Amino acid sequence: MADGAGHGVAAGMRRLCVAARRALSASGAGLTVMAGGELRGVTAASDTATERLEELQLTLGEGPCMDAYASMRPVLIPDLADGALARWPVYAPAAHAAGVRAVFAFPLQVGAARLGVMDVFRPETGMLSPDELTLALTFAEVAVATLLDGNDDSGAGVADGWLDDPLGSRAELFQAQGMVMVQLRVSLAEAMVRMRAHAYVHDLRLYEVAADVVARRLSFDSPQP
Repeated sequence: MADGAGHGVAAGMRRLCVAARRALSASGAGLTVMAGGELRGVTAASDTATERLEELQLTLGEGPCMDAYASMRPVLIPDLADGALARWPVYAPAAHAAGVRAVFAFPLQVGAARLGVMDVFRPETGMLSPDELTLALTFAEVAVATLLDGNDDSGAGVADGWLDDPLGSRAELFQAQGMVMVQLRVSLAEAMVRMRAHAYVHDLRLYEVAADVVARRLSFDSPQP
């Protein structure tokens, strides 16, 4: 990856983590990527405390990130004090002491190719709701797309455009797309079609529509004016 592209992808990933934290009522969200067949240092995190939690898993060799990467399946822990202490005897107590009560890890992969893991940490116990789980999976898909775009042969990708976004992050657009998908129970592609149609009819920019959806000023499951 070219240096410039790396900076662009990293910036976009950090913004995606911040958006995921807000959308999922989390205390933090982090991303760890793969290099040479192994997990390496944290690519991005929503905040410094979450970055430390991500790095601790790599240092200890245990935790939800490690398990999700190895199994290629989400690891969903609604109560860190229920069974996780035996599963991760060193990491779980440390995360609990840091205020984490629930953690959810989502592998970033394309088919059998593993790219990394996205972790979501919450300060209260409880499983993600079906809508929140859908949003989390959407964020994971966005992370995969960003990693792939950032590693194309040209050395630049969609991720670099995040820095020039009028909203400061394309993550908000993807978040809105996921919310509309849940509201209308349609595919991601159809959700984007609906958002674009609304923008056209009301003479708005797509990013303005996204901002209204994320701020809950606009809901597509309610009658549109």
